[in-house]
Amino acid sequence: MHQGRCLAKVLARRHSREKAPQKGFTLVEVLVAMAITAFVSVLSYQTLSIAIMGIESARDASERLHEINRAFTVMSRDIRQIANRPVVDEFGQLASAVSGGPLARDPLRLTRSGWHNSTGAPRSTLQRVAYRVEEGQLLRLTYPVLDRTTAIEPIETVLLDEVDALEFRFLPTINDLEVDRNQAIDRRFWQENWLAEVGFTNQLIAPPAAIEMRITLADWGELERLYVMPSFQ
Repeated sequence: MHQGRCLAKVLARRHSREKAPQKGFTLVEVLVAMAITAFVSVLSYQTLSIAIMGIESARDASERLHEINRAFTVMSRDIRQIANRPVVDEFGQLASAVSGGPLARDPLRLTRSGWHNSTGAPRSTLQRVAYRVEEGQLLRLTYPVLDRTTAIEPIETVLLDEVDALEFRFLPTINDLEVDRNQAIDRRFWQENWLAEVGFTNQLIAPPAAIEMRITLADWGELERLYVMPSFQ
């Protein structure tokens, strides 16, 4: 009798387990989970993509700023080391130590000192330098000798890309330097061209008292620098 009761209990338990509902995910729940996973993945990808683009943009801006600073450093060094040494140009004519402007052959030509001679070559420490813009590139032209012939070609170095314009203004004397009440420079006495009188062969003009450089970049706009020259005796 007792065994019969035990068997009945076992069969009842097994029957109840067989009738219990099976637990699991419905199709709707699976689709919702997949949609949430896809949304999170897309959001994560967009966030990562924006972060990468920001890093690349910052890197490009930093590299561009480095290029601009390097170009200004080279130009500033040349202008600040101007030497009042006229040269003989490729046409055999005597040329002033400094010349430039829209009417000149280049926006700026100058003779500079401080040309490093690490190899001890038999040459001067003075160097003839010119600046111009061609096809959106700022070029620095250097000559191996001061007094040259048509056979001597300059060495061209690209200092900067995406250059729209390069302009210089020249101040004849420091007494002409005036500023207004807002400390802005009065440019009425500044000259766009620094040349000896046209038609007079071998006539020279002394270096200016100051030079203003204005360069326009496609991405940075207009940048200016002002250089005061030393007193040339």
